[in-house]
Amino acid sequence: MSFRGKLSNRGLRLTIFLASCPTETKTNGIMNETIRTLETRRSVRGFDPERMPSDEVIKEIVEAGEYAPTGRGMQSPRIVVVTNKAVRDRLSELNAEVMGTTSDPFYGAPVVLIVLADRQRPTYMYDGSLVMGNLMNAAHSLGVGSCWIHRAKEVFDMDEGKEMLRKWGIEGDYEGIGHVALGYAAAEPAPAKPRKDDYAVWVR
Repeated sequence: MSFRGKLSNRGLRLTIFLASCPTETKTNGIMNETIRTLETRRSVRGFDPERMPSDEVIKEIVEAGEYAPTGRGMQSPRIVVVTNKAVRDRLSELNAEVMGTTSDPFYGAPVVLIVLADRQRPTYMYDGSLVMGNLMNAAHSLGVGSCWIHRAKEVFDMDEGKEMLRKWGIEGDYEGIGHVALGYAAAEPAPAKPRKDDYAVWVR
């Protein structure tokens, strides 16, 4: 078979594959499922504390976070998965202490994912933020609610926070980027507000 023939066959196979993939966009009236997930994800600020996502679902979400882009592919972040209620509750207390309140900053979520990143990498803040986004979007795609909770930096700069990291086997100069409160929503989140008209600027 000639090279042209091989190319032709490869092209045929590619055409069949693309025809079976959900690549349609809004331009032809059908929304791509990935785009739909990105546009319909909402922050959940009220969780059912009795409904715990399964380990399998949590693992899928965490794996999506592990595939977030990072500077030079160096993978500076770490993800800590907290399903232990006592640890989760102590993290809530420390977070509330930073915020100056006694309420639960995690809104009752039974799972907390902590994203840390290595300060020695110049892109560590961006790397960790991309991981946070992947985690939340993956959660939504699986029907799980999430919310970015701040003050991870302050919590893990505390002596108690640093001791937690040592106990979990995390050594190095890590900064807390954020917590992902994870669980099933107690009520349907409100729909997204309209996007502002000047959000994107086109330079043609």
